[in-house]
Amino acid sequence: MLSIDWKNTFQKIREAVGQDETPSLNVLLQEGSDAFQILAATILSLRTRDEVTLKASRALFARAKTPEEVLKLSEAELADLIFPVGFYKTKAHQLLEISHILVRDFHSSVPQEQEVLLQLPGVGPKTANLVIGLAFGTPSICVDTHVHRISNRLGWVETVEPVQTEKALEALLPREAWIEINEVFVLFGQNICVPASPRCTECPLKADCPRRGVVHSR
Repeated sequence: MLSIDWKNTFQKIREAVGQDETPSLNVLLQEGSDAFQILAATILSLRTRDEVTLKASRALFARAKTPEEVLKLSEAELADLIFPVGFYKTKAHQLLEISHILVRDFHSSVPQEQEVLLQLPGVGPKTANLVIGLAFGTPSICVDTHVHRISNRLGWVETVEPVQTEKALEALLPREAWIEINEVFVLFGQNICVPASPRCTECPLKADCPRRGVVHSR
């Protein structure tokens, strides 16, 4: 099995991108967001820039922090609150559906089991694992576009689909790294190891990275 020094890798990335940069969901967690708010913010974050996610989440939570409070809003009001996140009208509808299910079936609490979370509208493996890891502190690997791309570029995995990356990383990394990898690789993917023409000359990992799949770089 491939042996990697993940602690050293994560530290180099954090030093390169700056200690003061934090993904929006981690910021909300630091501000005291609970499991429902992390779930809602994760829904908002899909196909949305980080700064927009943070602004929209704060606007939403200023009006509605719980499933019951969300259900007091109309779909149009919700859509206005979370605009301009991607697919804001669809997400407003999903948030109402999720809130209804949580109130009806789970006493307004967010379930901690992945298979149950995946039954909620708009919740896929990425969202479920992020909520499980951030909100409940249960080791889980959230594979978004950054984690999938960077893991392959580094040669840690050789996968096509994110679900394959999740399983490969679970076999490769110790459980203590499962939650942290998403935060670290999101920062790295937004600042240095970007999708097109990554900044390889600035990369703290350039001496060891095989740059798999990289055609053009800076």
